[in-house]
Amino acid sequence: MVVAITETGLPLFVLGREADPRSEPGVSCPGVLPPASDPALVERARAAKERLGERLFILGHHYQRDEVIQFADVTGDSFKLAREAAARPEAEYIVFCGVHFMAESADILTSDFQKVVLPDLNAGCSMADMATFTQVEECWDLLEDIGIADHVVPITYMNSSADIKAFVGRHGGAVCTSSNAKRALEWAFQQGEQVLFLPDQHLGRNTAVLQLGLSLDDCVVYDPRRPDGGVTPERLRKAKMILWKGHCSVHGRFTAECVDDVRRRVPDVNVLVHPECRHEVVTKADYVGSTEYIIKTVQEAPPGSAWAIGTELNLVNRLAQTNPDKRVMFLDRTVCYCSTMNRIDMPHLVWALESLVEGKVVNQITVDPETTHWAKVALDRMLALP
Repeated sequence: MVVAITETGLPLFVLGREADPRSEPGVSCPGVLPPASDPALVERARAAKERLGERLFILGHHYQRDEVIQFADVTGDSFKLAREAAARPEAEYIVFCGVHFMAESADILTSDFQKVVLPDLNAGCSMADMATFTQVEECWDLLEDIGIADHVVPITYMNSSADIKAFVGRHGGAVCTSSNAKRALEWAFQQGEQVLFLPDQHLGRNTAVLQLGLSLDDCVVYDPRRPDGGVTPERLRKAKMILWKGHCSVHGRFTAECVDDVRRRVPDVNVLVHPECRHEVVTKADYVGSTEYIIKTVQEAPPGSAWAIGTELNLVNRLAQTNPDKRVMFLDRTVCYCSTMNRIDMPHLVWALESLVEGKVVNQITVDPETTHWAKVALDRMLALP
């Protein structure tokens, strides 16, 4: 087994089925998988899905492989999929083709009768892993020690663990998505004077500066790996936005040079990026928005237009295939899939579905009642935003 050390200091198990139990993806994945070369996998998945009928509901995130997403009953971003699961109370089994925090959100929003299954427990999220419960508690303790916690409102991105969502709920904060981050921050500043934004610094900074009109000087980055976050108490007191030092491993790879390069190579290209990209990339782009915004923008674009897109490659390839009248390309010359999203493959999906047919619930994702309560408080605050 090969083990690498991530930026968070947690082991990432590149091969095999083990995982660090302290990290967001969870524990080992048991069971015997069909071999990847099995030519009958597609037919086996179809047969298992047909046998389960309405007892089964499969959710597929936009970043999933084509071979997997073809079996999804609904496709979408993480929060849309969690809500879709909650809207199917007759489905006993919710198979979530996504990553761990998404399956947690589905479990929080669905009934006790429903069982949420993640085909591979190692399908985590590097961004979510960058903010652990212990680290966030230590940060909050520091804010209390320097006397500002009472007027700091925590906001966590949907891409965070259930523990972090619950922490935010207990401390008067809310969850946000990439499409409603502006409304969430406006609400937060009505409740307090400062915001602690978790775990993606880029979404927090881009929203605060480009949509709320704050300055870069109003933002400070808290690094959980450094003593006291690597920030002086004076700087923390003055900041409007306390940004957690986290990022998406896919969106964080795009650079300003990528934008400059594609503009040189492709005449009249439109640069369309996700707000999880770095600030210097977002400010050079022509369009910025959530995954759903990216899809809609390309679909509604005029024939013959050219689009360089800064988001996950599975989605970019799918947009290119479904919009053959446009020129759709990846913003970076270097190919980059989301490695954890790609862990959900046909062998894992078939294993999960056939296990359900046999009456065995594998890889069930469950969130304890206390965490569920407070995470739902934070989610409900988001849903109540105007």
